[in-house]
Amino acid sequence: MTSDRVWDRLPGLSAAGSQTAAASEAVDRPGGLSSVSLALLPFLLAAISVPAQTVETTAVVEKSVEGARRFPGELLPFFKVTLEARVSGFVETVNADRGSAVTAGQTLVRLSAPEIAARVAEAEAKVVDAASRKAEAEAKLAAARSTHTRLKEASRTPGAIAANELILAEQQLQAAEAVVKSIESAALAAAAAVRPLRDLESYLDVKAPFDGVVTERLVHRGALVGPGSAQSGLLRIEQVTRLRLVVSVPETEAAGLVIGGRLRFRVPAHPARAFTAVIARIPRSLDAATRSMPVEADFDNGRGDLAPGMYAEVDWPIRRAAKSLLVPPAAVVATTERTFVIRVSDGKAEWVNVKKGVVSGDLVEVVGALAAGDKIVKRATDEIRNGSPVVVSVNNK
Repeated sequence: MTSDRVWDRLPGLSAAGSQTAAASEAVDRPGGLSSVSLALLPFLLAAISVPAQTVETTAVVEKSVEGARRFPGELLPFFKVTLEARVSGFVETVNADRGSAVTAGQTLVRLSAPEIAARVAEAEAKVVDAASRKAEAEAKLAAARSTHTRLKEASRTPGAIAANELILAEQQLQAAEAVVKSIESAALAAAAAVRPLRDLESYLDVKAPFDGVVTERLVHRGALVGPGSAQSGLLRIEQVTRLRLVVSVPETEAAGLVIGGRLRFRVPAHPARAFTAVIARIPRSLDAATRSMPVEADFDNGRGDLAPGMYAEVDWPIRRAAKSLLVPPAAVVATTERTFVIRVSDGKAEWVNVKKGVVSGDLVEVVGALAAGDKIVKRATDEIRNGSPVVVSVNNK
C-alpha cells in the first residue's frame, strides 16, 4: 500500500490545493502510482511553486571611453652582444669582468697567436725583398737609358757608330723597363698580402663595440678560443644607459599606436615610483600565436635606476573613436564557461554573453548583444538562473 504522497517527496509541492487533488487520489489508490505516474508527472512538476527573486537593476550606459589598461612589459638592453674570437688563439689577458663599465673601442681581451705573427713577418719580408729588387732593376734601367741616349746622340754623326748598336741599346732599354714593371707588380702584390694578415693580427685585440657593461665573463687566461675550438664566446656586453621596454599590445588596442607616444610604467623594484618611456618602434604585424603586437618604447636609464630583465606593468592609454557600453563591475559575472550580464526583460532574467574591456571610473566597458538603456541586474550572480522570474526592488533607483 502506498502511504507516502508523491508531493511529500518532491520539493516545492504544496500538500493541499485543488491543483493536486486529482494526483492525490490517484496515488492513494492501490496500484495507482504505476498506472498514472508518467501521465501526472508533468502536472506535478508544473505545480511546483518557483518564487520570483527580488533584484536591483541599473541601466547600460553609452559614452566615450578614455582610460588605461595595464599590460605586462619587459625591460631589455638597448644593445646586447656576445664578443667572440674571430681567430684561433690563447687568451693572454682579460681586462674586464662581470659588472665592468666599458667604452667603445676599449681593448677587453688580448689573444696570443704566434703563427699569425710569423705569417705577417714572412709577408713583410717579401715586401722588403720586392723593394730591393725594384731598386736594383731601376738602377739597370737608368744605365740602359743612359747608354741608349748616348748612342742615339752619336748616331747623328754619320759613321760614328754602327746602326746595329743603337738597335741593341733600344732593346736593352725595353727589357729593363719590363723588368721594373714586373717587380713593381710583385711589390704591390706583396704589400696587398700584408694587409689582410695585419687585419687578422688586429683581431687578436678584442674591443668593445659600444659603451656598456660586462654582464658575463665566459673565459679566463690561458683558454684556447676561436672558430675552430669548443669555446668562441669571450664576454657579454649590454648597453644599460638606454633600455627597450617591450609591451605585447592586444589586437583590440593595436589600432591607436603612434610613434612618440608616452607610456607610464612601474617595476616591483621601485613600487612607489612611476617611469616614462617613449614609443619608438611599431612592427605593424601581429604575432599569430598570441594575436598581439610587440611594441618597443625607449627609456633613458642614464641614472641607472632600472636594469635589463626587469618586469614592468605598463599603463596603456585607451581612446575609443566610437562610444562604448559601460556597466558596473558587479553586474558582470565570470564563470569557467562564460562571462555575462543579466538583463531583465518581461519579468525574467536573461543571460547575455559579454567581453570585458577597459575600466572607466567606476564602470567597466563591455561588448555584447546589449543596447544603451537596457536594464541589467546591478549585483549579478550565477544563482539567478537564465529564464527565472525576477522582481525589481521597490527601492531601485
